[in-house]
Amino acid sequence: MKRHLTIGKLARAAEVNIETIRYYQRCGLIAIPLKPLGGQRHYPVSAVQRLQFIKRAQALGFTLAEIGNLLSLDEVSNCHEGRELAIQKLALVKQKIAGLKGIELALEDLVQQCEKGQQACCPIITQMTHGAAGLSTQSDA
Repeated sequence: MKRHLTIGKLARAAEVNIETIRYYQRCGLIAIPLKPLGGQRHYPVSAVQRLQFIKRAQALGFTLAEIGNLLSLDEVSNCHEGRELAIQKLALVKQKIAGLKGIELALEDLVQQCEKGQQACCPIITQMTHGAAGLSTQSDA
């Protein structure tokens, strides 16, 4: 791989869209290289790793703001703060999983009621209209 990449080559190497790179630049996650007179901007090869880091962090559920914090921590090698951010994210993920398990149980109950087929009205529609135990109008997940 060359030492410097155009935005198109950077996008292909990192497997992202060019607009994604521009968006990350606006968010301050990727530096905008200087543009030479009449030329194209050239990105360092390290930008590929940075983009891949951002995508992996997003896959783990980190927001772009949180990713920005992680990137700044990486620049000063602050493992303790990075660990704390990961602990907070893990707690949030566990909370979401618990909420989803509650939704799963409520839906399983509704499906079982429907399979009994003894009601005149559809129990799924009835419960959603009048409120079902375990179902909330707030999105916990």
